[in-house]
This record gives sequence, structure tokens and C-alpha cells, in this order.
Amino acid sequence: MPEIWIVDDEANLRWVLGRALETEGYRVEGFAAAEEVLARLAERAPDVLISDIRLPGRDGLTLLEELRRSRPDLPVIVVTAHTDLPNALAAYGGGAFEYLPKPIDLDELAAVLDRALRTRPPAEPPVPRSSRPPAETLLGEAPAMQRLFRILGRLARRESDVLILGETGTGKELVARTLHVHGPRPSGPFVAVNAAAIPEDLLESELFGHERGAFTGAVGQHVGRFEQARGGTLFLDEIGDMPLSLQARLLRVLAEREFYRLGGRSPMAVEARILAATHRDLAALVREGRFREDLYHRLNVVAIRVPPLRERPGDIPVLLRHYLEDAAFRFGHAPKVLVTEALERLVAWPWPGNVRELQNLCRRLTLEVAGLEITVADLPEEMRASTSIRSATTLVESRGVSWEKGLRDWLGSCSEADFTATLRRLEELALEEALRRSGGRREAAARLLGIGRNTLYRRLRRRGRGGSS
Repeated sequence: MPEIWIVDDEANLRWVLGRALETEGYRVEGFAAAEEVLARLAERAPDVLISDIRLPGRDGLTLLEELRRSRPDLPVIVVTAHTDLPNALAAYGGGAFEYLPKPIDLDELAAVLDRALRTRPPAEPPVPRSSRPPAETLLGEAPAMQRLFRILGRLARRESDVLILGETGTGKELVARTLHVHGPRPSGPFVAVNAAAIPEDLLESELFGHERGAFTGAVGQHVGRFEQARGGTLFLDEIGDMPLSLQARLLRVLAEREFYRLGGRSPMAVEARILAATHRDLAALVREGRFREDLYHRLNVVAIRVPPLRERPGDIPVLLRHYLEDAAFRFGHAPKVLVTEALERLVAWPWPGNVRELQNLCRRLTLEVAGLEITVADLPEEMRASTSIRSATTLVESRGVSWEKGLRDWLGSCSEADFTATLRRLEELALEEALRRSGGRREAAARLLGIGRNTLYRRLRRRGRGGSS
């Protein structure tokens, strides 16, 4: 039976919270001051400690600091009636497992306790932090990625310019860097410029440079990106957003392999490999008159398409593991691990932002999730429902009905009492289905629902289905 210690100078709160946790199956001991806890720790330690911030003598934050030194593996949940930014920063900065406001929500506390008990490493050394960052590389075993790897292998050592196509976030710059590192000029500079990020009136000077006095404000000579990339690679990102006026000049540069600085009279040779990339449909832009057809054909001689993440769901687990390790190194944490149900939700997610969205999620989870395990409850709300909602949509809409529209219409026509009953019934159906799928095993059912075990027990008791598995 897990043992929980409660540190709070309010005897009534210790008694009420202690009784509630004992009902949930915990062994509970209460303390009025930090000194009492430290004295008892000489004999034994709890599985989780819950501490108020405001205590007589040593306050809760001081106690937390001492526990980080003497009991670094003990999860500490900090609670306070005075929630503000300095307290939150101090609590998490001091190593608190979680920070909760008073009055304490028992469902939320039960979920936090459940997570703390599951993620605490039992009498084992902590998971070591990585001493080096994971290599920045293209990852994937899907057929689409294998084709990409073969193309990159064939093109890398050639001097040819390359057009890289792909949706936002697929890793087009990483493809360009791969071509550079494994190309004929790996020791030269890799210079990247985003055509969509630089104002039109500055882009020409940024690319080609200018001489002193070339225009108002040109008080000195400026070396452009084409010169900076000499002996290496110039990566022109978002080429589809380049102004038409500059497209004509770029075409001339690509064809003649020379350019002039603004205000310059001497031609300068292009001594760099040119890689261009875009998430736009260049053929459609040509038809709309927004991209030069001759430049399109010049760029499209050698083109590479980077597949979106939704076309290679089998690679998602590998990418998640890689970017969780990367985030752990970046923020100085031990790498976190996704539980099976959370991984299933993420594999089912369509990833409209592609690998960049996945990378950002891994960083967010590394910073926000207490403990080493990432559960379904830790995922963003839209991702938590990805598997069930997509399946339900496919099932219901195959019959010519929008399940969301039907449910919305029904709820909109409900009386207040019917509305409440409908929501209660939806929860009951979810509980019943989770228990059916898990064969009555309630811990497994809780995992399916993305809630803590104690939260499930509480909801079942409210429906007259107590007991435990």
C-alpha cells in the first residue's frame, strides 16, 4: 500500500485530506511542520510527500530544497492557497513533482499521485542525462523515406543545383544541409536565406550585396549571400515567395553563373552550389502568373520531394524517441518515455505541421510533464482524442451522417436536465466500453481512458460499482 505524507499546519485540512486518501487505498501520515518530517525521514521515507508552502519554521520551499539534496528520488507535490508566479517558479525550480492550488481538487490530486507513483524509479539510479545531443539527421524507415535517401545518395556528390519540395515542417533545410555535408564542398560555408522573411526592398541587396553609394543609406560595401557562400552551398528557402522582379535576376545568375553587386560594374562568379526549397506548388504559381515559367523549368531539372509525416506513420515512434532525447539534452533533463496508449494517440494524429510540430511537442512535453512517463492525460486535448474521434468519424460518416453535427444538434435541442443526463450517459458509455475492452481490469481501463486509476475508482463508486481489480 503506497504511503503518503502530508505536511500542513492546518490540522483540519490534514485530517480531511488524509481520510480522502485513505479511502482511495493509501496509507497516510500527517505532519504540522517541516522539522517533524526531516526527523521522521531518518527512520523511513514515504512514496510521495505533499507539502504546503507556508509552514511554521522552515517553509515548504526550504523543505523542498533540503529534500532535493537528501532524497532526490522522492516526488514532492507542493500545494498552496497563495498561487502566484514567484511561488510556481520557486516550486518547479526547486524540483517539485507538481504544484497544485488550494482548495485541492481530489480528482486532480489522485491523478497526480497516480502519475508520481508510476514514474518514480524504485530504488534504482536515476536515468542518466545524455552527455551529447542526438545527431541532427534525417530519420525514417518508410518506403517514401528510403526513396528520399537513395535520391540524396545519388545527388550528394554532384555539383548540380537542386529544388527541394515539401510541406512546411517536413525538414527541407535538413535535406539541404545533408546535401551540403555529403557534397563536393563540405568544408565550405552553408549559407541559408529565407526569401519570405526579408522585405522585398532589402532582398536584392541581401542576396547580391551592394557597393558604397549604390542607394540612399548605402554608406559602405555590403557582401551578399552569394559571396558569403563562396566555396560552399547557398540555400534559398521559400523560393516561391520571391518577388517577380528578383526572379528574373536570379534566372540570369543561375544561367550565367555570375552576378553584379548593386552599384557594381565588375561581374562576380558564382562559386557555390545553389539549393532552393519551397512548400508552394510552383506549377500552380506559374499558371497564376506569380512565378516565372523559365525560372521554374531551370529549378525543376533536379527536384526532390520530402514526404509529409502523415504518409509515413510508421516512422513516428522513431522520431518521437529521437526528439524526446534531443529535448532532454537541450533542457538538461532525463529523457521521458511515452506510455503505449499515448504513443498510439500520437501515431493516429495527422501532424499538419509535420516533423516540426512533432519536435515542438516533444520539447513542450519535456518541460511540462512531471516524472519520466508521458501518459495520454499529458497530451494536448486534440491529440488525446485523435484515435477515438477519427475512428468514430469514419464509422458514422460512412453512413452519410456527421457524428459531430448530430451530437451538436441533439445537445442544442436538450433541456438543461437532458443536457446533464446526456453528458453523464456519454461518460458511462465510455467507462463501460473501456472496462469491456480491458476484460474488467480497471487499471487497464483507466489507461484506455487516459485517467488515473483512483479517478476511475471514484467515478465507478459514484455509479455504484465499487471494489477493485
